Amino acid sequence: MRLTRTALYLGAALLPFTAQAQEATPAPAKEIAAKEIRVAPLAYTERTLLNGLKVYAIRDTSTANVSVQVWYDVGSKDDPAGKSGFAHMFEHLMFKGTRNLVDEQMDRLTEDVGGYNNASTNSDYTNYYEVVPANHLERLLFAEADRMASLVVSEKVFASERDVVKEELRNRVLASPYGKLFYIYFPNISYSTHPYARPGIGSIEDLDAATIGDIRAFHATYYRPDNAVLVVAGNFDPAQLDKWVDKYFAGIAKPNRPIPRVTVAEPPRTAPTRQTVYEANTPLPAVLLSYQLPPDNDPDTPALAVLDGILSGGENSRLYRNLVYRDQLAAQADTFLDTRQQTGSYAMYAILAGGKSAEEGEKAMRREIADLRDKPVSEAELAEAKNEILTASLKSRETAEGKASTLAASIIVGRDPRAADEQLAAIARVTAADVQRVARKYLGDNQSAALIYLPDTMAKGAKGDTIAVASTVKVAPLIVPSDVVIHTQAPEGQRIAVPAPGPAVSPVIPKATETKLANGLRVIVVEKRDLPIVTATIVAPAGGVRDPDGKAGTASLAADLLTKGTATRSAEQIAQQVESLGGSIGAGADWDAAFATVTVKADQVDPALTILADVARNPAFAQAEIERARKQSLDGVTVQLKDPGALSGIVASRAVFGSRAYGNLLSGTATSLPRITRDDIVNAYGRAWNPDRSALVVVGDIASKDAAAMAQKLFGDWKGPNVAMVPPPVVPVTNPRVIVVDMPGSGQAGVVIARPGIARADKDFYAAQVANATLGVGFTSRLNREIRIKRGLAYGAGSSVDARRAPGIVSASTQTKNPSAPEVVSLIAAEMKKLGEAPVPAAELDSRKAVLVGSFGRRIERTDGIAGALVDYVADGVPLDTLSTYIPSIQGVDPAAVQAAAKKVLDPTGASIVVVGDAKLFVDELRKTHPNLEVIPATALNLDSATLT
Repeated sequence: MRLTRTALYLGAALLPFTAQAQEATPAPAKEIAAKEIRVAPLAYTERTLLNGLKVYAIRDTSTANVSVQVWYDVGSKDDPAGKSGFAHMFEHLMFKGTRNLVDEQMDRLTEDVGGYNNASTNSDYTNYYEVVPANHLERLLFAEADRMASLVVSEKVFASERDVVKEELRNRVLASPYGKLFYIYFPNISYSTHPYARPGIGSIEDLDAATIGDIRAFHATYYRPDNAVLVVAGNFDPAQLDKWVDKYFAGIAKPNRPIPRVTVAEPPRTAPTRQTVYEANTPLPAVLLSYQLPPDNDPDTPALAVLDGILSGGENSRLYRNLVYRDQLAAQADTFLDTRQQTGSYAMYAILAGGKSAEEGEKAMRREIADLRDKPVSEAELAEAKNEILTASLKSRETAEGKASTLAASIIVGRDPRAADEQLAAIARVTAADVQRVARKYLGDNQSAALIYLPDTMAKGAKGDTIAVASTVKVAPLIVPSDVVIHTQAPEGQRIAVPAPGPAVSPVIPKATETKLANGLRVIVVEKRDLPIVTATIVAPAGGVRDPDGKAGTASLAADLLTKGTATRSAEQIAQQVESLGGSIGAGADWDAAFATVTVKADQVDPALTILADVARNPAFAQAEIERARKQSLDGVTVQLKDPGALSGIVASRAVFGSRAYGNLLSGTATSLPRITRDDIVNAYGRAWNPDRSALVVVGDIASKDAAAMAQKLFGDWKGPNVAMVPPPVVPVTNPRVIVVDMPGSGQAGVVIARPGIARADKDFYAAQVANATLGVGFTSRLNREIRIKRGLAYGAGSSVDARRAPGIVSASTQTKNPSAPEVVSLIAAEMKKLGEAPVPAAELDSRKAVLVGSFGRRIERTDGIAGALVDYVADGVPLDTLSTYIPSIQGVDPAAVQAAAKKVLDPTGASIVVVGDAKLFVDELRKTHPNLEVIPATALNLDSATLT
């Protein structure tokens, strides 16, 4: 069971949410624990072809889509000696040409018809997955079989993708704060013998040393039918699926040689280790503790999953409650439960709060582990963790893709297709004694590997430890098979044609019903009865656009505080009550609105909505909570300012909007946050959180009449202060600028070209969305083709037209190695300009429309996706029937409208250019084309000023 948390710390806005409401009291812990946990088992069929390919199918006729996934039983643990990153390199190469497919045709077969594709590399597997309209299933099966059987790896493709992988490494590892901690050092310290010790992303040195012969040998060794699992889930005819699988996969030969397997066993760790490093661009100290875990299919895994939930599942978890909330030692504290085919690893980490030491953090973390060993957990904690796992499992099975992924992971990692279902059943039986037993068995002090990760400014002459793959790690060399076939692309006239799509399957568009309470509150309901899940959100016009001058972050802070205490509930009680239901609660602000939202199992809607009503109607805004939230926001800003990609976007907003509120940092800055008073927060709430300005959106397994009755009961007597809404001041548009923010030692440069855009209500909105999709949405967009695919200058490049109540921002951005920043600036500007100079060809236009329509369709398959779309419509002031008019509106855009919209919103002539990176590596070259550029040291940036200085 891969119940992992892999989101790295990016700022206070991403810290976990949780909360609850008014009079209703959740069921006692024993009553909750007694309720049988029910998740429908995965209903699959299975068979094995004569060549060894395992085929699984999950039919779901409620969707118009189908998910096709091929998981290969090869991961980074199988990378040969001296060739780390090979499995990951193949994740990239598999999207190139085959005997019958040209380079990037896999993207054309998915993205261009409204689907999408992706892949990932894990220690144990490499998986390739697509979601497409159901009538394109045969085409995807053909393509997956062709790249399994006849991948073409040329010198040109190999060199280009190697450059892309290097940029990915720079992006994820070198440029991102804490990238090295999680991607490099965590595996290094966790294993002394097993090749799991090596980072899956590899190293630039090993990538440079790789040869095309090595790559072809690796493919021949592992990419074969008897080392793969095919899973198809969604709307299909089972008999037809079997025929297609036989037609395209059965003829792929099974090599007459064994598949090399890693048989190395990681010895138990019997003595603790502790290492310290000092790293550049590290905003706050961090501590990571690593412990060994049994294989995923071990009987102890369910108890470990419950232990993990108790330790880090939500704001009522021990780590958040004690380290982040109560003691304010950490800006974030979390865990990874990383179970694998063989010995796994359990990581607990903390990003320390400003002013707190790593020593304090480590001591507190070890205290939490000791408590789990020394004392049984409470029945309430046990029930809460189980309910949270149940809700997460329900949500993961809401789509065909989620079901397919769950099944495939069970087969490859758990070694049994029934693993996920059996582990859920076992979780229901876990006792407090089981949790204590596994804590004692696996989490002893002598079993820990500790890493202290400090800013280089703290070194003061001290030398950190050198952390690398241990010399005792055992890695097998690459054995080149004697029968490696070098595939070449067939001449155009000799290629087997991709099958034609079948008859289209029409998606089901959800229908929203709206009523209004006597006090003016809009109640918007969508019934979605396929899974027992409900999401409810209340939204009000309390966005950051109304932040007082010089007090950026007021709306964000006010929204965060909604779940941090009411007149009758403390923040801890809110978290405990919602999470005991297996639910989650959150609150936040965007530019034009703020919201509070809860997701819960359908049988717990009443108590959950009661809590949601309480946090929306009765926030306390206690001074102690304000100071706590302010400190977390300040720590989050500290992290963002060390990330070149994030900082380039922040600076670009200020360059485009000047002193207007949209130019602020939504979460506030180190200067603005300390200025915000409780009166500012109370006033921000009072102006906007009124029933006649708000809406309640309820989506999921609930009848419309029941949701309306619940709204009347919980919100019918709500009366707001009726404070007048003052429109934001009108500020002149600023002149475009070229700004270089110097961040010495930055692992990459963040590049943004940005300009003023349009409002959501603008008549050209849909044409602008299609123009933007052509420019920079998806893998086959023009920006990504020019920057990543053709030149290997970035891991990805994209653009957005952020239309808000008032005209928002248009931006095109990427991250690249520092020396290539000037070239990337020129490429982005050229592509932006081209779109306004000539009509988009019909085939390209159709594909870009399909990207938007497909993305929308996948969003409204999910309960929280429907709720999110409706909340956006309320915030932006557009009709609710946009749910049904969005697709025809996109499809109705013609080439002339796209060209006109591109001239209007994408022309780079009026745009600002921002590059954040190590200026000495690119500023002279950039100055040749932009002689008036400004250079601002990152340490001198004033994000509260229109001039940035």
